[in-house]
Amino acid sequence: MSRVCHFTGKRTISGKSISRRGKAKRQGGVGKKVTGITKRKFKPNVQKVRAVIDGKVRRVRVSAKAIRMGLITKPLKRDYQAAEKAAS
Repeated sequence: MSRVCHFTGKRTISGKSISRRGKAKRQGGVGKKVTGITKRKFKPNVQKVRAVIDGKVRRVRVSAKAIRMGLITKPLKRDYQAAEKAAS
């Protein structure tokens, strides 16, 4: 299953991690030097939640930002009684 938000379309993107050493010039050094560049991934914070979509309850993968923004509507809690209590 892909790590993509159903509402915002956020997905995993690639980037680079840059390693440096040395002292900055403004701190009295000769400047920072790049010692290595490696590929890395930026992954969105995707959660599986139950949401009401087109009047039906579906389980979808949604980013945490979409949840905070209020883009999803969660279903109502079920008013459930056990079969034993209902029979007596």
